Amino acid sequence: MKIIVDAMGGDFAPQAPVEGAVSAVKELGAKVILVGRAEVILSALEQLGHKEVPAGLEIVHAEEVIEIEDNPATVIREKKDASMTVGLRLLKEGRGDAFVSAGSTGALLSAATLIIKRIPGIRRAALAPVIPTGEGGAVLIDCGATAECTPEYLLQFAFMGSYYAKRCLDRPEPRVGLLNIGAEPSKGTDLHRQTNLLLKQAHEEGRIRFSGNVEAKEAILGEVDVIVTDGFSGNILLKTFEGTALFMNGMLKKAFLKGLSGKLAAGLVMSELRSMKRTLDPNEVGGTILLGISKPVIKAHGSSNAYAIRNAIGQGLTLAHSDLISDIRENIDYMRLPVGEMEASSD
Repeated sequence: MKIIVDAMGGDFAPQAPVEGAVSAVKELGAKVILVGRAEVILSALEQLGHKEVPAGLEIVHAEEVIEIEDNPATVIREKKDASMTVGLRLLKEGRGDAFVSAGSTGALLSAATLIIKRIPGIRRAALAPVIPTGEGGAVLIDCGATAECTPEYLLQFAFMGSYYAKRCLDRPEPRVGLLNIGAEPSKGTDLHRQTNLLLKQAHEEGRIRFSGNVEAKEAILGEVDVIVTDGFSGNILLKTFEGTALFMNGMLKKAFLKGLSGKLAAGLVMSELRSMKRTLDPNEVGGTILLGISKPVIKAHGSSNAYAIRNAIGQGLTLAHSDLISDIRENIDYMRLPVGEMEASSD
């Protein structure tokens, strides 16, 4: 399997993507194509002690760089020789099996949709990170790709998230929950009530395992394996979780560094604290898959370090080996509403 990496994307490019790629080749046995300004990539490799391109690595030159301030809607036309667009074209042409970028989320979503295309029948692609929960993690879908959704979008998110949890997280019968303000089917907006009925029907047909509405606190405690929501609410949940993790980490540091007793207590539980920190560290996961795109595309965090890029490449290998996209293609008929219902749900 060969993974294409945007060497110019992210806050710490090209050092982090290049070092992450080198690590993935050594530790994961991956083959990696680094896309970007060749002279800059070669310089980053030299700083790592490699005077020649290591075996397993390949460089494809791309002169332009997509900046965070570029307009996602037009940047693909304006920067056809950018590392992101060149990398996605390589994926489309079959030169690699997955694409990883820590660049602009909006640009990546737009470019992947225009160049790679969505799976036929999928109405919207979704960002689906795996967030830590009390039961080992859950797929959050969507976390920002589509702010305003219809019941059909959320139905498709539920199916795609379920297949992802099954294929890539080893959850044989993933529990799907609809993020809401209460567990009762009558809770929420019209969108939530209509979606609840669709997911319940899919559950009764044996297509997915729908556990009903789920509140945020229960979702974080691990009540479900897939958290379905619109991109607006999902992004708020994700950012709140990340902020809470940072806040708790800071509070623990203050508590354990306050006085001799605190330092002694910290020494006794240091291994457990390190384990907790790893659980809450987004670099451990690597990146977020764009579900609904016809080939594996992974968005790494903009501040990804080399370890995060290495793990995102590992995600790419897992996705490329899985039958996730085939699952979606083969079951698309169960994920679409009849035309009349579809139009009504869009009103």
